[in-house]
Amino acid sequence: MTAPLRTVLIGYGPVGARFVEELLPAVTAGRVSLTVLGAEAEDAYNRVLLAEYAVGAASRTRLEIADTAAARAAGVRIRLDETAVAVDRAGRVVRTSDGEEIGWDRLVLATGARANVPTLGGLEHTRHERSATPVRGRDGGRRALPAGVLALRDVADAEAVAPVVAGGGAILVLGAGVLGMEFALLAAEHGARVTVVHHGAAPMARNLDETGGRMLARAARAAGLRMAAHARAETVELRDAPGGPVFDGIVCADGTYLRGDLLVLSCGVAPRVELALAAGLACATGVLVDPDLRSWTDPDVFAIGDCAQVADPEEADATGRVPGAPSGLIGPGWRQAAAVASRLHAESAGFAVGAKATVARHERPTALMLKATGIDVVSGGAYAAEPWDADAEVSVWVDAARGAYLKTVVRDGVLAGFVSVGLPRAGAELTLRYERGMGLVADPAALLRLDAADAGTAVAADDPLGPDATVCWCNGVTAGRIADAVADGCGTVDEVGRCTRAGTGCGGCKGRIAALLAVVPAG
Repeated sequence: MTAPLRTVLIGYGPVGARFVEELLPAVTAGRVSLTVLGAEAEDAYNRVLLAEYAVGAASRTRLEIADTAAARAAGVRIRLDETAVAVDRAGRVVRTSDGEEIGWDRLVLATGARANVPTLGGLEHTRHERSATPVRGRDGGRRALPAGVLALRDVADAEAVAPVVAGGGAILVLGAGVLGMEFALLAAEHGARVTVVHHGAAPMARNLDETGGRMLARAARAAGLRMAAHARAETVELRDAPGGPVFDGIVCADGTYLRGDLLVLSCGVAPRVELALAAGLACATGVLVDPDLRSWTDPDVFAIGDCAQVADPEEADATGRVPGAPSGLIGPGWRQAAAVASRLHAESAGFAVGAKATVARHERPTALMLKATGIDVVSGGAYAAEPWDADAEVSVWVDAARGAYLKTVVRDGVLAGFVSVGLPRAGAELTLRYERGMGLVADPAALLRLDAADAGTAVAADDPLGPDATVCWCNGVTAGRIADAVADGCGTVDEVGRCTRAGTGCGGCKGRIAALLAVVPAG
């Protein structure tokens, strides 16, 4: 190619930052010109760690994941606090909130997702409409959320939470999904008085069966949380304050009034697709892309991360509905960023782009782990089968007095799903077996021995600290790679992270990294 491949990236979050990092060699070589539009004034940071930052368990520097200065020095044009307001596919330009037009040959959407705002009285017109035109400095609806109501999606939200936690204030968390529970437990651990308000009988209903959820609720109450189950919030009430109305409490359908100093909305997220919709790109829940992460509508447009819904066009039903949704996980987003960067790198170098130019996008199944001190919860796959189902082998073990619960579902000799609460070693073993597509041992009850005081190793599927064992699923880092980093002088979890990226994603593997540090000889 005689001219650099003009590439525009819209979105500078964790996935966008990884895309910049992966494409940097092509930029440095002069084969790609890269412009990045970031709607926030902040450099890219890890949103997964916002809850830890909010309660004082992580410093602001720990959130940093991008070397913006180095990228700019290499020639990347990173424009912060500037919003893409329109994409003209015919003219191949992006229009920005500063009134400028930026030309492109390839466009990469990494617009992420925003928090859902529930339809409650007192929150009218604060929800972002899916078809709304992007506007700089406003990511919600026509009205801002009231003071004292937030969704913990950015640094400003975290900094608003910090003084309430530090002062031992009362926090209501609306929603009991994994993120809501993680924040609630963290805030309670650091001194806040926390009530979790949710519709169902038990928390984490999308990730646990009811028995597992009830076991988690019991552990959460023991950790100091108040669990308001079967509570349907209807209205947000405000009180007068010198600076204007602020949050006072919520009214539930049964008339219960729950008072608090802060309301944290944890009601899920929705992909940011308004820019893609306005540009005429096919969208379902997210921006529809094929397995090569190319838009169904325009092969020069890619989408990655929380806005990207990977599907084959043949998957659409007769009504045009497409099943599935974006993964919502940072690990797959990072792998998508690397895949598209690899493709553009090869294209800019004049290589034929084939299967070897990108990584596989068929994500392996992943287990979900609750990150909470002293509460061990992990689940994965299709765990809903009941013990009497004819087409599955289902084993269930409950010890409510000790807060332990285990359920496994085996189909065709392979572990299809599981739930583990209060059994950290059994949960780790099941995670390994599930993610490697393995079966169970002949006697599933033997798994319980892993958490016994005199635990043996007879049922271990593999050495969890062996060199080929994956420790960090977000970044694909093995125990052997971490051992090499320790041999090279890394002595802490943070140092290992800086060297290998392990532990810099969701953070769920930091305990395993610490375990390796304890047994691997230092260099």
